[in-house]
Amino acid sequence: MGTKHFVLDTNVVLYDPNSIYNFQDNIVIIPIWIIEEIDAFKKDLNDTGRNAREFSRHLDILRKKGDLTQGVPLDNGGRLQVWINFSQTVDLPFYLKKESYDNLILATAFQLQKKGEQVVLITRDVNLRIKADAFGLSAMDYETQRVEADKLYDGWKDLKVTGQLINDLYQNKRFDRANISSAILNENEFVCLTNEANPSQSALAIHRNSEIHLLPPLPPNIWGIRPRNIEQQLALHLLLNDQIPLVTITGKAGTGKTLLALAAGMFKTMDENHYQKCLVSRPIFPIGKDIGFLPGEVKDKLRPWMQPIFDNLEFLMHTTKNDRKGPRYNALIEQGLLEIEALTYIRGRSIASQYFLVDEAQNLTPHEAKTIITRVGENTKIVLTGDIYQIDNYYNDSSHNGLSYVVECLKSEPLAGHMTLSKGERSPLAELAANRL
Repeated sequence: MGTKHFVLDTNVVLYDPNSIYNFQDNIVIIPIWIIEEIDAFKKDLNDTGRNAREFSRHLDILRKKGDLTQGVPLDNGGRLQVWINFSQTVDLPFYLKKESYDNLILATAFQLQKKGEQVVLITRDVNLRIKADAFGLSAMDYETQRVEADKLYDGWKDLKVTGQLINDLYQNKRFDRANISSAILNENEFVCLTNEANPSQSALAIHRNSEIHLLPPLPPNIWGIRPRNIEQQLALHLLLNDQIPLVTITGKAGTGKTLLALAAGMFKTMDENHYQKCLVSRPIFPIGKDIGFLPGEVKDKLRPWMQPIFDNLEFLMHTTKNDRKGPRYNALIEQGLLEIEALTYIRGRSIASQYFLVDEAQNLTPHEAKTIITRVGENTKIVLTGDIYQIDNYYNDSSHNGLSYVVECLKSEPLAGHMTLSKGERSPLAELAANRL
């Protein structure tokens, strides 16, 4: 096939500063205008700014290997070259703005293609990919961390088996995985076993360590919460299982993701004393136009963003608006048993002996999800919940976000478990809107 030249757009390196190392033994082209654009982001105090600074550090290290404009070797066998050889003979069509960085990056790809090179433009900008295609250039999205949303792992399977196998399961509490060898199962994947001759006989089990284990009964009351369907029942088994330190739960609005995860966290922390604290957090992304700066101290600024968490806590603790002493969860916060904070402050921490709930995790990038999970210390359980079809982060979509990425990458790991909730339980109207709008 020959060596390919991958021309990167600015949005690729801002999304993943390590992207330059993901093109095997090919040549990665960084148009000089990217560095100009990166310079405008490097002072930002968000993840885009951090990624801009990290990408600049990568280039600074690589320039010690030689002249970047001539190309320097990468550890994966490829080469990186900062492109400054823009030729006026390779011009853009008159109707494209010459001062646009996107169009200048497009022109770089044109010039390389005119020299006879195999060129692929890598950009997360849909319009730029369309323009490249219209002008005969090969263009691709940056898909290193992409997951097919429609085929996302859902965490459980329905299986038809013999009645004798179900009887054995109830009697011995387990049986060897080889008895259902036709089924492909991930670690910690649930199975709903149904008697092929008598559908009224069934059993719920989980696949662990090459065995199928019968699920034990759930506690009768988990902070006033009882599962309303099989999916919620299975999700609670994951949330209460101390052997599974990472749990992911996806589902549309109203399926009970946050409420179940929060109730389980309160139960494990307050009732069983298994964790020292229940830490609840979520990324800060507004729906619609941002309202700007908020007055007050940090806790006052965070409250609008964390209000969905407070709503769930009020429901669990039966708090009413007429409580004279304020919401009952305030006492738990004052005692240090409950902490609610924005993910902005998570970097650099080491979180040990805590139940750590990250809500709205679909708004995380894969890199951010990795950063958060690597904060987990000894005896900490982390739970990521979210709806991959309701994303507020401009850089994410249903197939390219931190939650989907974690689900797909860790679905076969014994330390991780996943459940997709599909049945809405909030209200008939919420279910109608989630399905039809």
